[in-house]
Amino acid sequence: MRFLVDVCAGHKLAIWLRSQGHDVLEVRDQDCKMDDEDILLWATQQQRVLVTMDKDFSELTVLRGKPHAGIVRLENLPCKDRIQRLAAILEVHAEDLIHNAVIIQKGRKVRILRQ
Repeated sequence: MRFLVDVCAGHKLAIWLRSQGHDVLEVRDQDCKMDDEDILLWATQQQRVLVTMDKDFSELTVLRGKPHAGIVRLENLPCKDRIQRLAAILEVHAEDLIHNAVIIQKGRKVRILRQ
């Protein structure tokens, strides 16, 4: 799967995704202060699932209707916990992400918004 990892989601999470065989780009390698709309556009143009902890992407996509190629919004947890939660999401919901779902993880709950 192809991912774009937001700065807030963390470099270690990106490293873990690569170790699982995924194609991963990181916002931090392009511009740490990149605007959210530019990040979303980049992910969409590259057909990459955006991994973030930033709630603004839900507003951009769900409320304002901006196109996207899938989003995983993780809770602000220690990195090892974010990785565990993302692993569980990918195990159960990879097909949803392939179809551009927005997946919001909070606690042990996962909310899926399908297009």
